[in-house]
Amino acid sequence: MAFTIGALNESARGETRVSLVPEVADKFSKAGARVLMERGAGIRAQFPDALYKSVEWADSAAAVLAQADLLVTVQPLNLAEIAQLRPGTIVVGYAQAHARQTEVKALRDAGITSLAMELVPRISRAQSMDALSSQAAIAGYKAVLIAANQLEKFMPMLTTAAGTIRPAAVLVIGAGVAGLQAIATARRLGAVVEAYDVRSATKEQVKSLGAKFVDVGVSAEGTGGYARELTAEEKAKQQEVLDARIAAMDAVITTASVPGRTAPRIVSRSAVERMRPGSVIVDIAAEQGGNCELTRVGETVVHQGVKIIGPVNLAGQLAYNASEMYARNLYNLLKPALEKGEFKIDWNDEVFAQSCLTRDRAIVHEPTLKTIEGSPQ
Repeated sequence: MAFTIGALNESARGETRVSLVPEVADKFSKAGARVLMERGAGIRAQFPDALYKSVEWADSAAAVLAQADLLVTVQPLNLAEIAQLRPGTIVVGYAQAHARQTEVKALRDAGITSLAMELVPRISRAQSMDALSSQAAIAGYKAVLIAANQLEKFMPMLTTAAGTIRPAAVLVIGAGVAGLQAIATARRLGAVVEAYDVRSATKEQVKSLGAKFVDVGVSAEGTGGYARELTAEEKAKQQEVLDARIAAMDAVITTASVPGRTAPRIVSRSAVERMRPGSVIVDIAAEQGGNCELTRVGETVVHQGVKIIGPVNLAGQLAYNASEMYARNLYNLLKPALEKGEFKIDWNDEVFAQSCLTRDRAIVHEPTLKTIEGSPQ
């Protein structure tokens, strides 16, 4: 029997995305794989079963879990789902290893090989596989739309019979993929945009999108496309300049995060209190602890007239396109190992090697191993 690739109706609360869209399911099928999906898996992402032409259907998640040689997911599997997998099954999706340590141990103990999409190395060859980037772009776009909707002002400048309306001032903190998309979206809406990132290398990218770069005199170039953690002195210097810019803004979009760690606190209570009533903060990093001191996950907090919004799963709010992009990331990652219905991973390939979380009943991702075990096995 051909190698079976399975996909489920995501069980995580509020998750609307699906790991396989019809286009990608067809590609896997043409590569010789058998594609098995749980009925209704794509409905919340606006992909009804009828659109899938090359898929076999299972009436339950249990049936997919029992038969899949490789399971593609969006959110991490829960313990009950992991328990139903056969030893040797390969699971590919987000793992959230630092927050889901019990599940990582369960994958290890069950003999499951797991590849974490957030561990895909940020190298040129892996750009088409980078789910963090594809989903972050959606989050940056959506965050600006939320800010525009909540702001009690126009984003663009308007010249009317009643006089000229000045454009809104927007500050984007963090110029990674989400931040750059936020800058571009805010500019398209007509706002005057400023942006800040601790990595000085982003200055030209920010300027190329028509935004002004906020220079605080601190640089924190890191590895792998991320910023390093700042020293106490650097943080104080950064904060002084940023607080002044935050106070002048109508909307602030915060996107700063450090993989595997709590999001850095950048917007303090005192900074919020200097903002004008009616201003808006959209904290994309809410699920990682938030960049703003007052952020609450999944809630809108109003403090002295300023709205602080802590959205959850922004990519899932554009589930159709988010699913398309994510499924293509999965396909591009797995395609090199799939040929004529057989699946074989070359562990000398740095993309597979660095993306691997568990294998051969061991946690092979060193930072996760140290976090969970405290020392190498």
